[in-house]
Amino acid sequence: MQMSAKDSIIIKPHYEIVKVVDGDGLIVRHLISNKEEEIRLYGIDAPELTPCKKLKQDEIETHLPGQFLLKLGMLSYQFLIKKAPVNKKVTLIQEVGNEIDKYGRTLAYVVLPNGNTLNEIMVKNGYAKPYDKIFCNELPKYQEMCLTAKSKKKGLYLLTDRL
Repeated sequence: MQMSAKDSIIIKPHYEIVKVVDGDGLIVRHLISNKEEEIRLYGIDAPELTPCKKLKQDEIETHLPGQFLLKLGMLSYQFLIKKAPVNKKVTLIQEVGNEIDKYGRTLAYVVLPNGNTLNEIMVKNGYAKPYDKIFCNELPKYQEMCLTAKSKKKGLYLLTDRL
């Protein structure tokens, strides 16, 4: 992840992963305050894990059956669990003015100790697609990564190209 000096960001260190919620969400805990936060990964969208309104919307947009999309959601979730195990230390990076989504979740890039971001890992490996309903600075890069993952049939794109 490359942020330029002109980007207004908030860096929040000293977190650990408590739980993976789905393919694009986590619960983290601050190591000093013990406060937990639900994180929605900036700029990405993974298939749903449970039947809901968004699943219906995804069925319409992709022309794929809900049961198949739920299977893809489980694959995405399982991949994120491998990359983001419980107790893994992480740093959150947020864009100023774009810190919370409409559901009250914290929007963030989640940076692993090796410097890689979970957001990029999910898209690059084909387990999430770019999400353009909430803008983030990395969105154009995620769109390029997604095209590469699709063309190489990585992750979920091994099973479908309609995500």
